[in-house]
Amino acid sequence: MALSTKERADTENDGREAQMAGAKLTVVAKIKAKPGMEARVKEELLALVAPTRKESGCLNYDLHQALDDRSLFVFYENWVSKKDLDEHLQMPYLQAFLGKVDEILAQPVEITLWEMISPEVK
Repeated sequence: MALSTKERADTENDGREAQMAGAKLTVVAKIKAKPGMEARVKEELLALVAPTRKESGCLNYDLHQALDDRSLFVFYENWVSKKDLDEHLQMPYLQAFLGKVDEILAQPVEITLWEMISPEVK
């Protein structure tokens, strides 16, 4: 979602390393709604799921909500490549959501990039 310059540089490096190893790119995005905005944030995030799942390179895009704190949401995503993730970050529907974050989120979206190190289940 919205990344600072340092975070963008870090994700670019992390993405390159994962792709050099031939691994898919996993993204975990943590989102915290402002008090009283939980239902609106949930609605906004759910609206991102269907169009994102249709994107080229999206392997999965799954939204979760914490059971013990309904203001916390997590996207668990897998992408074929860093290029596909970068294209996702420029999609108009995602950019529209990012334009609302100051109004509805308690803090910036926390995004981390991951690589799977265990063997895949066959």
